[in-house]
Amino acid sequence: MTSKHLVDSDLLPLIEQMPGFQFSRDTLAATRAMMLAMRPTAPPPANVDVSEQRIAGPAGAPDVRVIITRPKASGTGQPGILHIHGGGYIMGTAEMNALTDAAYATQFGATVVSVDYRLAPETPHPGPVEDCYAALAWMHAQAAEFGVDRDRIAVTGESAGGGLAAATVLLARDRAQHAVAFQHLVFPMLDDRTAIQSDASPHLGEFVWTRDANLFGWTALLGGAPGGQDVSPYAAPARMADLSRLPPTFLACGALDLFLEENLDYARRLIRAGVATEMHIYPGAPHGFMMVEAARVSKAFTRDSMTAMRRGLGVA
Repeated sequence: MTSKHLVDSDLLPLIEQMPGFQFSRDTLAATRAMMLAMRPTAPPPANVDVSEQRIAGPAGAPDVRVIITRPKASGTGQPGILHIHGGGYIMGTAEMNALTDAAYATQFGATVVSVDYRLAPETPHPGPVEDCYAALAWMHAQAAEFGVDRDRIAVTGESAGGGLAAATVLLARDRAQHAVAFQHLVFPMLDDRTAIQSDASPHLGEFVWTRDANLFGWTALLGGAPGGQDVSPYAAPARMADLSRLPPTFLACGALDLFLEENLDYARRLIRAGVATEMHIYPGAPHGFMMVEAARVSKAFTRDSMTAMRRGLGVA
């Protein structure tokens, strides 16, 4: 059964260009190179500074590369954002976030740290999430230098980056070392069990990020088959039994995205746990739909996303 007739007409060019990733260990390097070639190359706005640093990684692990985007105008008490890129846990780079990071810096006066975490399968769980947690710890340690208010730090990510964002926030809650004010999750990859679901909706996951791609990504991250009894909730946040005491949350997903049902369930459980939660579903939208920036549904997402981030950071 095809879901093409349900795709928003503005998004048809996307599914023609990216009908679905096909992964294998033999083709992964080429796919990574393709993703790298798609990264934004435009220079940042004139009022934004972009720099790169290597920070201390998890104990016994390599340093972590981060890209820092911040307004040139100095200040104190400004918000901070940890931004985690997508790519199914197996591809992508911090540079993918450049345009969004510049918008965050320009519109909110935020210092944005985009983290280049290690990728699976070369580095399975817990390496990627520990890299992200190390970046969060570094942001807190450097807050005074950047003029960042430690009580106004948000964590955001898209797809696998959204899954890592949710996991990083869970680690921050449970380790009780570094506060997070807001989590901003864009079609997050939260649940390994989706990869083996036998009764999944026939209308989800046909385009861009498919069921086969999802199985490959989760297998790479976990170092084995998904769906087992011993999967850590810091790898698959949907596995976390207790979602209480988490910060206010924004969730967004397309109505044709493979992750829709796991995202809906996560939002439901957050609400049930007493977490202030905002959830948006965009009709006719597959995974990654906002890559078609001119589409009306993408503009609606951008409006909702930026409004939520502004509110989550406490920006007037």
